Amino acid sequence: MKILTCPMNGDRNIDEFQSFGPVRAGLDPDRTADAEWARHLFRAENRKGVVIEWWRHVPSNYYFLAERDLVSNEIIRTFDSSDPQGRT
Repeated sequence: MKILTCPMNGDRNIDEFQSFGPVRAGLDPDRTADAEWARHLFRAENRKGVVIEWWRHVPSNYYFLAERDLVSNEIIRTFDSSDPQGRT
């Protein structure tokens, strides 16, 4: 069983979580061409390295950020989204 540490609920089975993909720089949809907006929403970067992603603890509906290594799939750390730098 794989365990993920939720910043609010502590260590939980990873089956209780849903991933929403990487945090990306925001674009203003009202000022962005349709093709560029579609690329922003649907085109994934297929790269190696570490990424910060949005995650949700489904039972509590709590959204938070997780730093994950894309090669090993290891979750390095999790933190509340109110602190995007993940300072503790």
